[in-house]
Amino acid sequence: MSLTVLAVDDERPALDEIGWLLERDERVGTVLVADSAADALRLLQEHQVDLVLSDIRMPGLSGLELAQVLRRFREPPQVVFVTAYDAHAVEAFEVGAVDYLLKPVRETRLAEAIRRAIEAPGAAPGEEEPIAVEVGGVTRFVRRGEVRYVEAHGDYTRLHTPQGNPLVRIPLARLEAEWADAGFVRIHRSTLVALAHVREVRVENGTVIVLVGDEELVVSRRHAREVRDLLVRRSGGSR
Repeated sequence: MSLTVLAVDDERPALDEIGWLLERDERVGTVLVADSAADALRLLQEHQVDLVLSDIRMPGLSGLELAQVLRRFREPPQVVFVTAYDAHAVEAFEVGAVDYLLKPVRETRLAEAIRRAIEAPGAAPGEEEPIAVEVGGVTRFVRRGEVRYVEAHGDYTRLHTPQGNPLVRIPLARLEAEWADAGFVRIHRSTLVALAHVREVRVENGTVIVLVGDEELVVSRRHAREVRDLLVRRSGGSR
């Protein structure tokens, strides 16, 4: 067995310690580290991760909010919380965590948490059905994991991917219903965004803006509350 594990903590000494302990476990093949939930989401976009070890109290998106986002993935990684506070245990298990570790973490206790993650039931496996698109008279196939965001164009939708932005004759409402479990959320009446591809969330003059790749997308007032609840606590906003 060779697990890919992502550790998330805004305190570098704690992150270094958990990374060192993970590297000592023979079941772990790859260790990734992130000092914020936003960085964690970027890494999850690039890597297939089996287990996320996350602090809870972090600037911006908290560990609990990160876990809520991960639950919307088609094949979510298991989550273990690593925190200095015991007050969030009930909330942690409500968002699907398989274990809850208190700092400082003992190597034997971490090993037990990894065992629980391995044995925990995971999401049912399933193949992504590719979408056929016409590009320059040639049919090619786009997989959902490549799509960063989707825009409505009448009866069509435009899929924004790193390889191009093809139009497909699928209504936005249908994609919203079919892709909700994979982490796509509506941020505007004409736009769906893949949470895994969101690089940054900020508020400017009361308007919520998400950065997806190099694109800045405005969140409508109607959808701002849901997006903010999923992705960010501002401090002006709370942690």
